[in-house]
Amino acid sequence: MKFLLFFFLMLTASATVAGNAGYDVVDLRKQYLAASTDSEAGKRFYDLMSDYKDKDPVVLAYKAVSEATMAKYVWNPYSKLKHLKESAAIFDKAVQLDNDNPEIRFLRFTVEHYVPRYLNLSPHLEADKKIIISSLTAYKKSGLSASWARTMRDFMLTKDHCTEEEKALLQNLTI
Repeated sequence: MKFLLFFFLMLTASATVAGNAGYDVVDLRKQYLAASTDSEAGKRFYDLMSDYKDKDPVVLAYKAVSEATMAKYVWNPYSKLKHLKESAAIFDKAVQLDNDNPEIRFLRFTVEHYVPRYLNLSPHLEADKKIIISSLTAYKKSGLSASWARTMRDFMLTKDHCTEEEKALLQNLTI
């Protein structure tokens, strides 16, 4: 009986890993960073993420960000809006599945920050920023890797993402 239970658990684990082939979060981070600056990489990233059908919240967030990235590269305003709305809907699902995940909140923040305010598609900026900063101040407990925490911190320190007080707090973090 124990053997059957063990065999079933191994079979389930193998199916889960096989179902997420190509969706390694570390690799998705690299692809997202490339996609944000290169239209060809953006298209490849979008094509990869379009095929994702599972419900891992972090991978869903990368699927959402791939939609937003495509909005950057299409020329038709209707297509841009369609990608942004789809991105928002997928982000909603990801946040529902893991409300306090700093990576999901960071990805959504990066998208919403650059969406024109008149579209009213950026309602989560302050809530997301609060979770991002809280997670960065305790990044060892938040599950973030040091390299990703530095990437998040460095982004938050650029432009007008944070207040001067928040920037001072983030600059003094040892990551």
